Amino acid sequence: MKPTTTLALPSKGAIADPTLSFLRDCGLRVDKPNQRQYTGSISTIPTIQVLFQRVSDVLFKVADGTAQLGITGYDVVREHPHEDVAVVHEQLGYGHCDLVVATPETWLDVENMSDLLEVALDYREQKQRNLRIATKYPTLTRQFFHNQGIHHFTLVKAEGAIEAAPTLGYADIIVDLSQTGTTLRENHLKPVSDGTIVESQACLIANRTLLRHSRGLLETARMFLEHIDGALNGRNYCQITANILGDNPDQVAHRVAANPLTRGLQGPTIAPIYATGNDQRNGSWYTVTIIIHNKDLLEAVKHLRAIGGTQTIVTPVRYIFMENSSSFERLLRQIE
Repeated sequence: MKPTTTLALPSKGAIADPTLSFLRDCGLRVDKPNQRQYTGSISTIPTIQVLFQRVSDVLFKVADGTAQLGITGYDVVREHPHEDVAVVHEQLGYGHCDLVVATPETWLDVENMSDLLEVALDYREQKQRNLRIATKYPTLTRQFFHNQGIHHFTLVKAEGAIEAAPTLGYADIIVDLSQTGTTLRENHLKPVSDGTIVESQACLIANRTLLRHSRGLLETARMFLEHIDGALNGRNYCQITANILGDNPDQVAHRVAANPLTRGLQGPTIAPIYATGNDQRNGSWYTVTIIIHNKDLLEAVKHLRAIGGTQTIVTPVRYIFMENSSSFERLLRQIE
């Protein structure tokens, strides 16, 4: 029997429900019989057991081996790097937010990090104290400010609504996650123009050691990643079918492939239409099927029309499985 693979998922927070929706769209629906329980299952891959944890705890559960796979925020991974945690996929496409430096709106002359450097020096020389920064991300904040040449600062540990720290007076500026900037504005804060520390979104992580030493766990991880890669690939493409009049399949294929946008992933598929009566007087009808990138849709339709295409149908693509799973190949490289 294959060993059970534990997948840690967020139990609450901004990416909890989107994670369940994302997995469902990947054909990996999570079954949670009791909302008060912290476990679940995925019927598509019976060897996976789901463990619900806080977003930050997902990383720690993967790091200590309690879970072999996990989905959390990329900001969490960057703040708490661990040698045993491999980032298998850092862009799952949802949960977007930025870790930013924000100052009070009343600091009219502070627009960038160079301005903030001058403020830090002024605080040191005139007020005889360091610039106080409230944040839940001390590691990333410290690294970023040092890289910007700012060394005279003190990190203030913050809990709860960190945006209120400058107003309450226990910090001068903040470093926090921002999705739309609305919360910052409501608290009379503004992001520094070049103060984005991390561009974050949901990411997939894995325990290097456990997967390296278990073929069963690795096989389950491969199945899981195949579903995710297939679904993410499918989101970018659509299938077009159109009927085109021509003398023969080769002629139709040549006209379709003359435009790079309508060559498809590997070329057009041409199938004869067995028309009757007057439909055959000027040649034969063929159905052309191609897979194209979503961004090229209208231009592709325009070309098909130009070469006589009609009755064009566009169908969303749910999965596209390439020659191999790029995420699984990335995982293999990281556990070697």
